[in-house]
Amino acid sequence: MRMFFLRIFTLTVASLPLPLSTLPAQTKDETPTTKAEAAKPETGKTEEFKPEQQASKGSVTIGGNVINYDAFAGTLVVHPKGWDDVPQNADPDPKNKAPEASMFYVAYFKSDTKGVPRPVTFLYNGGPGSSTVWLHMGAFGPRRVVTADDTHTPAAPYSVVNNDYSLLDVSDLVFVDAPGTGFSRLSGKDREKAFYGVDQDAQAFADFIVQFLSKYERWNSPKYLFGESYGTTRSAVLANVLETERDVDFNGIILLSQILNFTLDSDIPEFNPGVDVAYQLALPTYAASAWYHHKLAEPRPELAALLAEIEHFAMNDYALALAAGNALPPEQRHAIADKLHQYTGLPVAYIEKADLRINGGEFEKNLQDDRNLTTGRLDTRFSGPTYDPLSKEAEYDPQSAAISSAYVSAFNDYVRKELKFGENREYKPEIDVFKWWSFTHQEPGVPFPLPQATNVMLDLAIAMKHNPTLKVLVNAGYFDLATPFYQGVFEMQHLPIPPELQKNIEFQFYESGHMVYAHEASLRSIHDKVAAFILKSDNIKAK
Repeated sequence: MRMFFLRIFTLTVASLPLPLSTLPAQTKDETPTTKAEAAKPETGKTEEFKPEQQASKGSVTIGGNVINYDAFAGTLVVHPKGWDDVPQNADPDPKNKAPEASMFYVAYFKSDTKGVPRPVTFLYNGGPGSSTVWLHMGAFGPRRVVTADDTHTPAAPYSVVNNDYSLLDVSDLVFVDAPGTGFSRLSGKDREKAFYGVDQDAQAFADFIVQFLSKYERWNSPKYLFGESYGTTRSAVLANVLETERDVDFNGIILLSQILNFTLDSDIPEFNPGVDVAYQLALPTYAASAWYHHKLAEPRPELAALLAEIEHFAMNDYALALAAGNALPPEQRHAIADKLHQYTGLPVAYIEKADLRINGGEFEKNLQDDRNLTTGRLDTRFSGPTYDPLSKEAEYDPQSAAISSAYVSAFNDYVRKELKFGENREYKPEIDVFKWWSFTHQEPGVPFPLPQATNVMLDLAIAMKHNPTLKVLVNAGYFDLATPFYQGVFEMQHLPIPPELQKNIEFQFYESGHMVYAHEASLRSIHDKVAAFILKSDNIKAK
């Protein structure tokens, strides 16, 4: 999952109608480990992609029950929307070859089904530019890597164990790497333009899923999408594309660490003056983080009660104060600053100097500044030595630094030894896509992409209206500052859907961060919540 939006990217895209080519290309899905170069072949060089498949067998023990499975590691070749109308290789010049992508996946199918239908769940991380190594090795694959709970995991050797919390007990699983990430590759003329964008990415995944359903004869299986981080953005667009353009209904969409409306992102809302909602939605996460690190002005034993109080304050007194702007009387301004001090632990003078508005990076840098520690972004339970004590904002994410090596190393070992795939190939956990990525999005019912912040709430709403039986499960960690949990609540409460469809949405919250599963107790809980969600929506028992 490495959604390392590096502040400059997120809000520039979220608030300004600028072409992405004007932005610094430095982000990731969830972990700022070493940058992998984008998958761009040398000038004039093309690759002839062919579908691949490597089969193996294994077993996993879940809840004391042994599940035997067939594993398939391979690739499918996908093309941009409308590729059937493009003359394939009509031009003898290889530089003019039509763009295509070879998308890598690992599928796990329960072996002994005895003819009973099995749901199939497609899982992916986000970024954009992230592979799905994080969900695969940390959450729901049959093996998982063990990492330290809220501190830096020591270097190799890493412990890879049976995953007691794999979702193979209720669903077959397909972990998919986005074009250019993992073992996925791009080729052809204008390949980046063809695949790197909100809409282009969704079309590639739609092509992949339709092909997968045919290859493995899963058209009549209950179907689920599981996206994390930018993967939730993808899921909203993808669900609408599959349902309205491909006639493929899904039983459910599972969202983890949600971001649908980029205007609400907390990274650099100061570049979107006059729109203060991001500050309000981040405040409960600030308070939860201060609570975890014992930085509240007064001790509060119950996190749930604290958050309920702060959510009310954020959407009422704080909202009114921010809306007043410079018209806010000095005494009210000071009272709000004092309240923010009580909830965040930050000094009143600092809060007033910040004009009551503190972005995510500023909070991460200053929460534990007295200890010269930077607080994590993806998971604020983590802390690390501050790079520059005089910096205004956090300069790295301690959680990403703490666990990335373990995930990447463990998967590289596992995929080659157990899945027998990847010899003489480089696995790219993240790639730099932002010099090409297009955040412009053509919303449903609009004849062309609008020059505005990426917002896919309407896509999810249309998907739910088109398929009124579609269920949605929202999962979020209290200590996630990349995609604050209250932002996800706000987005879902503002979907343009009728009240009866709001009943199709349920929420689950965890005392963890962006990668909820990095905390074992939360991993156990999210397994149980997702498993229950699938079992009650797969329609198998109703037949």
